[in-house]
Amino acid sequence: MRDKTQVNSSAPGDGLVRAGAIVFFVGAVATLVTVAPLFLGTTPFPTYMFGLSMLMAVGFVVAGAGVLRSVAEGRRRARAGQISGQSPR
Repeated sequence: MRDKTQVNSSAPGDGLVRAGAIVFFVGAVATLVTVAPLFLGTTPFPTYMFGLSMLMAVGFVVAGAGVLRSVAEGRRRARAGQISGQSPR
């Protein structure tokens, strides 16, 4: 039996994973920009730049929430298949 998932379909949690990845990479760039003056011997950036570095953690948490949402939906679908007598695929 062939899976009915379309190639371009979006599963629950995919948007959160994408958004989390974008926020994580913005935080990674902010971290590199914030740490660079320490190695270059120039004046450090203002304190708010260190706050932007925390976007890495925020992005990681958002992406993790998306993964957990996707897993929960997969389990829900598997249970629905078992209850109706179908094999979970």
